[in-house]
Amino acid sequence: MKASAFVYPWDVNGDPEAPARIAALGTAQVTLASAYHSTRALTPRHPRHRIVTAEYAAVLYPPGDRWSGRTLGPYPAGGWAPGDAFGEAAAALADAGLEVHTWVVLAHNSRLGAEHPGTSVVNAYGDRYPWAPCIAQPATRAYLTGLAAEAAVRPGARGTELESLGWYGLAHLHAHDKTAGVGLGDAGQYLMSLCFCPVCREGYGAQGLDADELAAAVRTALEPVWRGAPSDGGWTGIEKLLGEATANATRAWRDETARTLQEAAVRAVRDAAPEGFQVLLHADPVPYHCGANAGVDPAHILAVADGVVVPCTGDPGLLTPFAREGREEAVLAANFTVVSGMGGSPGTLAADAAEARRLGATELRLYHAGLASDGDLEAVRSALAAL
Repeated sequence: MKASAFVYPWDVNGDPEAPARIAALGTAQVTLASAYHSTRALTPRHPRHRIVTAEYAAVLYPPGDRWSGRTLGPYPAGGWAPGDAFGEAAAALADAGLEVHTWVVLAHNSRLGAEHPGTSVVNAYGDRYPWAPCIAQPATRAYLTGLAAEAAVRPGARGTELESLGWYGLAHLHAHDKTAGVGLGDAGQYLMSLCFCPVCREGYGAQGLDADELAAAVRTALEPVWRGAPSDGGWTGIEKLLGEATANATRAWRDETARTLQEAAVRAVRDAAPEGFQVLLHADPVPYHCGANAGVDPAHILAVADGVVVPCTGDPGLLTPFAREGREEAVLAANFTVVSGMGGSPGTLAADAAEARRLGATELRLYHAGLASDGDLEAVRSALAAL
């Protein structure tokens, strides 16, 4: 199985040994960040630093002229990834014999929400989520599709993986996150992720819902949850809390919004890319889920993109709905965390990969070559050699 390791430019730039070390893992490809959210990252082998603090969501290359005169646009990175950090790292990795694909984070940007608060998701209580741009807003959609095309199609890249191309919601490690006091479950997370910005309020209206009444219904449905009542049960739990007709009307608005954005973003990438450029989405097969792995309808997304990257740490069964579509040409990449300290299990990677292949995976993704310890990387090398 073809494998690709996720990498940040700061893992490579300034460390002349990094490209060969990554190539020695046995991967044929790297998925290199070109647009990324704020983070604090360990660099355990770098000769000049051990911690990189990316202070805000940024592009890791000089943004182009397309943004001139536009209110919304990408932010260039600061000192953690100066200049064309992506291009420098990509060239070094290619020289080591690795195929480079871009890693593009889209609808996840706290600085955008702080500087342009009107772009953010607003919940039923009126709280804004600055990390979560509302993907229904026309200006935001134009920004995201433009960013997808520019950040994906970098010189030397053979393909891209688009992350957060859908609804982002409540669940997010934001600064010192302290939101786990009440277990919201699938149903509570969905209700707390419904957006009530002006565009979404109109969208609900088009589905026959009064936005004020819907917000009140969400608050009423959540009241027992705040007192400890369960809010799980998947979609049936959401229908139970909100009512079947109302729940399905919200889904109709959100599903169409996400689908059309994904279609537009993939089309923008293809228009900018050379022939044969591969376009994958980080995806969850449950359409109403929010987050970095956007909830999608498997049949739809495999008709739009060349394939998906599926979170498989702890649950490779998420591959099954995509594999059932029977699209032999589609890439189904099983994404495994291989950093022990972040919940990964590199020691079982060979067995996990074999199970993923049985369930339909055609490729592997390994998160993350820069963050992993030496012991974790040795386990990855052994597993890939066995495969």
